[in-house]
Amino acid sequence: MANPATHPNTAVAENLADAASSQALKPADIRNGSGLEGTQSGTTAEGGPEHVADPTALGLNSTGWVGIAALVVILLMIVWKVPRTVGAMLDKRIAAVRSELDEAKRLRSEAEALRAEYEARARSAEADAASMRQHAGQEANAIIAKAKTDAAELMERRVRMAEDRIAAAEHSAIAEVRARAADAAARAAALLIAEQHGADADRNMIDHAIGRIGRPS
Repeated sequence: MANPATHPNTAVAENLADAASSQALKPADIRNGSGLEGTQSGTTAEGGPEHVADPTALGLNSTGWVGIAALVVILLMIVWKVPRTVGAMLDKRIAAVRSELDEAKRLRSEAEALRAEYEARARSAEADAASMRQHAGQEANAIIAKAKTDAAELMERRVRMAEDRIAAAEHSAIAEVRARAADAAARAAALLIAEQHGADADRNMIDHAIGRIGRPS
């Protein structure tokens, strides 16, 4: 049976040997005391449960490596998905912009076509108005000229008619005067013949009087 006075020292030595065999201590770990946690915990109580240190690689335990792996997976997903998503969004935006540009071009073409049609109609309306004004002026001039001609012809006809009426009236008056003169001469001659002359003398006087009736006085 071992000496009770030397038993604690023997337990400490065994714990140190186990810790050294399970994990190599670095000088920094020794200074920080991080590598001695298992030894200190092993000395808390005599005959307590033995502490097993977590395995590490490059200074990281399993939890750290799991976090790094998850971060790498997330980064890969971002690198793989984000460009596609961004590319799809950009493609949609480019397509929308192109569609808007095409629509703007179409609207501009329609506006230019409407403007050209309006200008053509305006020019045609101006030409029609000028032609109508010219035609109306020509018609007005023709109407005025015809009215002047008709008025002159009407005046001339009326003058001729008046002259004809005057001439007819003159002829009628002359004929009437001649008829009355002949009648008066015949009556006077008859009276003279009856009173003063014989049949031969009366005949000569009547012939002479009748001959003078047709002559102007």
